[in-house]
Amino acid sequence: MYNLFKRFIDIVLSLLAVCILLPVFIPIILILKFTGEGEVFYLQERVGLHKKSIKIFKFATMLKDSENMGSGIYTAKNDTRILPLGNFLRKTKINELPQILNIFIGDISMVGPRPLIKRTFDLYDPSSQEIISSIKPGLTGVGSIVFRNEEELLQKTNLPLEDFYAKEITPYKADLEIWYASNRSLYCDGKIIFLTAWVIVFSKSNLPWSLLKGLPSKPSIL
Repeated sequence: MYNLFKRFIDIVLSLLAVCILLPVFIPIILILKFTGEGEVFYLQERVGLHKKSIKIFKFATMLKDSENMGSGIYTAKNDTRILPLGNFLRKTKINELPQILNIFIGDISMVGPRPLIKRTFDLYDPSSQEIISSIKPGLTGVGSIVFRNEEELLQKTNLPLEDFYAKEITPYKADLEIWYASNRSLYCDGKIIFLTAWVIVFSKSNLPWSLLKGLPSKPSIL
């Protein structure tokens, strides 16, 4: 019943969001089309429900073939591969909003574990992979909220980015997604949607740990 009701809410909210955000999308589409490399959308392959491959929509914020340049799949703050409008779109998370189409199609939900590229997903241990992939991924989720400043963390480390991500970010992110798997409900989803908007404005806020009871203890890197 929970999954059926959640799917109904996803369809309603995604249709409503398209109507509300259309006036925002149109100027962004025009700016992207006539600046940078002229690309508007970027389709990226991610790991979805039951480890099936899905392609998510994003506004183009980086140079074409950026995954084969510089730091590869890891993007630090002020990365030179980011396009002129890209920093603003990434900071405000507007670049993720085209995934509303993925929600309507049914590839992802409004709330769930963030869908990762396979190379990053494979950093989870096998047990965590099974739990996390058993839930439909989401546009936002507890991992997305807590690691909202992930690019800043990657910028500050002296370790190779892949090593830092694997050793410092992945284990805690897995714990967060497993916490969601054990605590998910429409009420929990509502709090996560609220916190997603909250941390965009108050990026250093500790409210997630107060509002989401029982979250794994905050690690030193945060």
